[in-house]
Amino acid sequence: MLATTIVALCSSFLTKLFGKKAGWILALGPASLAIASFDLFRRMSQEGPFSSFASWLPDIGFNIAFHIDGLGLLMSMLICGIGTFILIYGGGYLKGHEYLGRFFVCIQLFLVAMVGVVFSDNIILLFIFWELTSLTSFMLIGFTHDKQESRMAALHALLVTGAGGLCLLVGLVILGLGAGTFEISEMIRNGYQVTAGPYGTAAFILIILGAFTKSAQFPFHFWLPGAMAAPTPVSAYLHSATMVKAGIFLLARFQPILSPHEWWTFTLMTFGAITMLWGAFLAIKKNDLKQILAYTTLSVLGLLTVLLAFPTPYAATAFAYVLLAHAMYKGTLFMVAGIVDHQTGTRDVTKLSGLFRSLPFTGISVALATIAMAGIIPTLSFIGKEIALEGLLKEGPAGAALATMTAMASVAFTFVALIFVWTFFANLEDKPKYKEGYPSLLIGPLCLSVLGIVLGVAFPLTQSIVHTAMVPMLGDAAYPDLALWHGINLPLMMSLGSVALGVVFFISVGKKPWSLGEESLRHLALAPRFEAVYQKTLKLALKGAGILQHGHLRYYMRTTVIGTAALVILSLVVNQIPMPETDFKTLYWHEVAVFMIIAIAAIAATMVRSRLATIACLGIIGFMIAATYVMFSAPDLAMTQVLVETLTVILFALVIYKLPAYERLSSKGTVTIDAIISIVFGAMFTLLVLASSTTRWAETISVQHGDMSWVEAYGRNVVNVILVDFRALDTMGELAVLGIAAVGVFALLKYRRKKKEPML
Repeated sequence: MLATTIVALCSSFLTKLFGKKAGWILALGPASLAIASFDLFRRMSQEGPFSSFASWLPDIGFNIAFHIDGLGLLMSMLICGIGTFILIYGGGYLKGHEYLGRFFVCIQLFLVAMVGVVFSDNIILLFIFWELTSLTSFMLIGFTHDKQESRMAALHALLVTGAGGLCLLVGLVILGLGAGTFEISEMIRNGYQVTAGPYGTAAFILIILGAFTKSAQFPFHFWLPGAMAAPTPVSAYLHSATMVKAGIFLLARFQPILSPHEWWTFTLMTFGAITMLWGAFLAIKKNDLKQILAYTTLSVLGLLTVLLAFPTPYAATAFAYVLLAHAMYKGTLFMVAGIVDHQTGTRDVTKLSGLFRSLPFTGISVALATIAMAGIIPTLSFIGKEIALEGLLKEGPAGAALATMTAMASVAFTFVALIFVWTFFANLEDKPKYKEGYPSLLIGPLCLSVLGIVLGVAFPLTQSIVHTAMVPMLGDAAYPDLALWHGINLPLMMSLGSVALGVVFFISVGKKPWSLGEESLRHLALAPRFEAVYQKTLKLALKGAGILQHGHLRYYMRTTVIGTAALVILSLVVNQIPMPETDFKTLYWHEVAVFMIIAIAAIAATMVRSRLATIACLGIIGFMIAATYVMFSAPDLAMTQVLVETLTVILFALVIYKLPAYERLSSKGTVTIDAIISIVFGAMFTLLVLASSTTRWAETISVQHGDMSWVEAYGRNVVNVILVDFRALDTMGELAVLGIAAVGVFALLKYRRKKKEPML
């Protein structure tokens, strides 16, 4: 991960050197991670899960802790494997783009963030990577930032997922405090359940909100179709295998902890079913290839959520196979949509047909991917759909209803698959009009589509991987045996029925979008409502800013001073900070004289009418403070104070004397209010000074400084040693500030306004 991050930051340089070929070079990093993930599966069967722990901020429970198990490795293989093809594909798709290097940087940082999410064991570390995915996806969705559509889509995605991320953070912290540990593996190992904590329901709701916003579950689904404004490589990656699967992964990771809650099954199956049906319904109403794929992605995300609602071996196995199959065929079809757009200039299905003659290799990818999308034997999708239907049917009446809804949603998938088939294989008598895509555009779709078929035929290769991936969710349960043919049963009949209905529906409707209920959909659309709320929030913020940021410095100072004084005094009272007993009998006459001079000079500074007189009064205060240092045996501080005060008075006199004379602009009432506020603020500082002499939060270090001054720093003056040795960096910083201030003052003194040159 660290190496990939370093390479990502160098991507712009590599792009300048190699152009679009940089994608092939950069793809070596994710490819090696994918191979390493696959190899770790083999090692894990013998050695068990791998963990890495380094204490970072133990006081708040933040540790650099990673835990590599089957579930994380399954996601890692998808993230890195598909990321490999996306880097190659992106180099060809964005060939010649001025921001190609920026694309490579962002997509690789997103990849690293996703790998961090799936391997993080510490909940705070997980949240950091979680937010990095939101940030990098924001930059990727808004990649074409010169377009209003892209900017708004990126903003919507960031606002929705960012708000969900804040909910997630609070939920995770509550969960960690209740469990007594912030390490996820330790929570699961100890058998901790969210219902055991005092605020378990609050943690449950907040974590669910974080997952739902990320994975676009209803009613947060509207940002996902809008994100199609991103370049196709981004859409193919974020919405097939990575970002939208992050929330699904989170639910799977925390299933052992959250599933015992009484709301788990109802919440996930309800919102998952709505999302599944709504996405399928909207998919058949679109004519843009990417929009169609976006809504089918939404439907699959709903199905995955439904499957997670039931912590059973059948549902878990179906979850893994649907996750794998969807990533392969959806990644293929997204890249195909990009090729079609790149080579033909349009993604409108009503304007496209017979593309196989022009794009034969792309057409082969479409043929294989659409078989998988429709869930036809012998693909991974077929296995996933069969086991999903069978698992849901075992869950009683509610499961039977969900299985029926799944079959209904599958009708739309068959319909969409036929749209792609029609686009490529109808009207083949037409002569070729377009050129086939570059090899960099084709390698991803061809490999992923073939892999979806090969892994379906050779399903025993995936069975052990899937079962290993499910162990973190369910333990060593009795997982179902898989086969391409289980005989004629109800799940098979439901699957065949959904395919048949999809074919009939396509024949009756054609490749044109289904126009039923357009008026109702406009009223139900959530994206315009979210935009309206966003705009109203901006207007409200502007009004609030107009009230608070009015431009009057006096009122800013009043607000700051009053607020600070009120909070400090309230804190002293609430915490019952003791005040020292003061004995004024020990005061000497010269001490009283110095204090009286300071008070008189402070009052005079507010009453004199001359700026120079004000500077003189402030100077008197400074010199009297130096005298105070002398009285309390700090001659070094007194010397420093005298030098600084002298320099300050001289600089003030040089700069301020040119300003106009004072004018009385404030009324007596305003002056009185300011005086009262000043007195209260001064009283607050007096209380703080008194409280500091009676309150100590840690052992004093002054004795150690005295002991070490000569022994370690070879200095007899403790104050000098502290400034030069013990706090050398602090002193250097202060000197730098003074130097910068001196340069600034010098520049102001030397500044002369140039005479305006005559206009030509």
